Amino acid sequence: MIKVIHNNKCPKSKAILEYLDENDIKFQIIDINRDPLSLFELRTLFKKLNKTPSKVLKKSSAIFQKYFTESEQVNEEQALEVIAQNPEVIQCPILIKGKIAMPGNPLENVKFFIEN
Repeated sequence: MIKVIHNNKCPKSKAILEYLDENDIKFQIIDINRDPLSLFELRTLFKKLNKTPSKVLKKSSAIFQKYFTESEQVNEEQALEVIAQNPEVIQCPILIKGKIAMPGNPLENVKFFIEN
């Protein structure tokens, strides 16, 4: 089963859920705003994504701009803590299948991820 880290305010996240539902693909929703991930869960997620926390921050968000400037190099531990306290700053959706995770955008990548 695929797990989807979902932000209900994100149109891309909603579109992925619609795609999965329309194609009868079983999935579990992890609503990042209602049920934020712990620091341990976030560390596990980033290992599965093979990305650092700074790579999934929404750089245009007010929260990002509150803690960081676009020109500075982001401290990854600080980024992790910012995400834990402000889950809406993470780019969603993120799909998880077993030991692998990937950003849920663009849709063509999601199709490949699901089929393989």
